[in-house]
Formats: sequence, C-alpha cells, structure tokens
Amino acid sequence: MLQCLLFFWLNIFHPFYVSVTEVVQQKNNGAVQVSSRIFFDDLERALEREYKTQVNILKPADRKQADALIARYIKAHLKISANGRALDLKYLGYEIEEDAAWCYFETIEVRSIKHLSIKNDILFEQHESQSNMIHAIVSGQRKSTKLDNPKSEVAFTY
Repeated sequence: MLQCLLFFWLNIFHPFYVSVTEVVQQKNNGAVQVSSRIFFDDLERALEREYKTQVNILKPADRKQADALIARYIKAHLKISANGRALDLKYLGYEIEEDAAWCYFETIEVRSIKHLSIKNDILFEQHESQSNMIHAIVSGQRKSTKLDNPKSEVAFTY
C-alpha cells in the first residue's frame, strides 16, 4: 500500500517537459508564421548550457543579447522546409505568458505548400523525456503531432 502511494505521489509531482510550436501559413499573403511556447526556466537553462552565459528571460539585463541568444538557439533546433526548400526564419521577438516564453518567427511568402517538413529538437539535450507538440495549418487544414525525444522529425502533406 505504501509503495502504491509513493508511486502515485512521485508521478503527481514529477515535472513534465513539453513545448508547443505552431506553424501557420497566412491566407492573405502566404507568409509562414511560427510561434514556439517553451517553459522559460527550461529555455534559460538551455541557453546557459549552450552559450555559457547567464540569461534572465523575465528581466534581461540586455534584451538585445537575450533576443539574439533565443533566436540562435531556436534556429539551431527548429528547421522547417516547404516543398523541399528550407525556410529562413526571421526572429520577431518573444513575450512571457505565465510560466512560458512565446517566441515568434516569420518567413517570406511561400506559394502553394504541398509538403511541410519540420525538425524540432528544442530542449532534447536538456530532458530525456522532452516532448514537442507541433501544430501546422496550411490552406485552413490543421495537422498536429507530438515528437517525443529522440524522435525529432515530421512531414505533413497537404
């Protein structure tokens, strides 16, 4: 009985590691907008580990440096291709919502997406149990999946 209670208690309080990335093609201009929701404490640790510098996302001493490191990290761990062509993600910035950072990117116009490939290994180096949710909306059609570490790639056909 005690073992069951201990197992239950540990599972309740065990942290979970998940990010959410949305890829949306705008109907009016064909631009692809990307937003990633990442727990800011995990993102800070990843930036510190990868770039050997302390980063406070909530109250950055140097916002430009924080933006540059976030953009660099996410661009290294999130790759998107449309119709076989790699998309160049332009970093727009981030904002904090509760315990997470929403990081925003955009690309130029992409006409008629038929095939979308996404590689997302954000925080995989931090947590063996990291999961990254992917939601992609093209021509009003939504497709979603979950990538569990070490699986980091998905392809959608529209």
